[in-house]
Amino acid sequence: MSQESTTAGRRRVPSTAQGSRLESFGLVEWALLGGVALIWGSSFLLIEIGLESLAPATITWARATLGFLALVAVPAARQPVDRAGYPRIVLLGFIWVVIPFLLFPIAQQHIDSALTGMLNAATPIFSAAVATVLLRSLPRLHQAAGIALGFAGTIAIGLPAARLSADAAWGVLLVVAATFFYGIALNLAVPLQQRYGAPAVMMRALGVATAATAPFGLAGLADSRWSLGPVVAVTVLGVVGTGAGFVLMAALVGRAGATRAGVAIYFIPLVAMVLGVAVRSEVILALQWPGIAIVLLGAWLTSRHEPKIPHNPALH
Repeated sequence: MSQESTTAGRRRVPSTAQGSRLESFGLVEWALLGGVALIWGSSFLLIEIGLESLAPATITWARATLGFLALVAVPAARQPVDRAGYPRIVLLGFIWVVIPFLLFPIAQQHIDSALTGMLNAATPIFSAAVATVLLRSLPRLHQAAGIALGFAGTIAIGLPAARLSADAAWGVLLVVAATFFYGIALNLAVPLQQRYGAPAVMMRALGVATAATAPFGLAGLADSRWSLGPVVAVTVLGVVGTGAGFVLMAALVGRAGATRAGVAIYFIPLVAMVLGVAVRSEVILALQWPGIAIVLLGAWLTSRHEPKIPHNPALH
């Protein structure tokens, strides 16, 4: 075994790293960000359509399985991974895929797709908090301000809906819990993507998720029925929203780091809101509009240049 592999094996599983590119976002970063926002912003609408005839657990399993199969066909995804990297990839599969994928469909039985998408704006807040702990370095002033604004905007988005009913409050709580796991996952994905590449990491993480969610998905078939629209929606959700979306996001976190890559999530509410209103006639409450504006301002502040943190191998 090489010294590099031995060192990797001694690294702590819950660790992160800075991005490979610390400058302000360039064309590639904004392109990756835009792709993630469009793909994941539409995923909540697709989940809502899927729920018309499919059980939540079945949607979760189908989504993970289709994403995994889509990546198996990509040559870059079949690149080898060191044995030392597998514990982190297994952990990533659970906290970035299994747990959130189970929580979102359950939550959307109580709240609509537009609100679910808007609440995803909390992800960068959790991502930055986890990065601060793992890197043992506080964010710069403008990034801290951006995170604070994102938090304030998220409250403005979620609070009016949560006050409507206990069911809505439960749905909001489940989405916030899912975004917490997303925040951890973004940090874990950084060193993995830098070492093995986004396709290879995400194919294996989705493989873990496919196996882990299979019992739930198969059990949910008893409560599901065949309907063309929902099946097509979940197919697109799996192949594009999961297969392509996670590769783009993993590539972005490798380049920009977890804190700054998390700003992609700030744009997801806009896509989810527009689609929810246009396709499902969902209603945006008055306080949620300034909340979106505040969140976008926080995204811009967080995306700016990041200083180099001295490398300490013990932390990674």
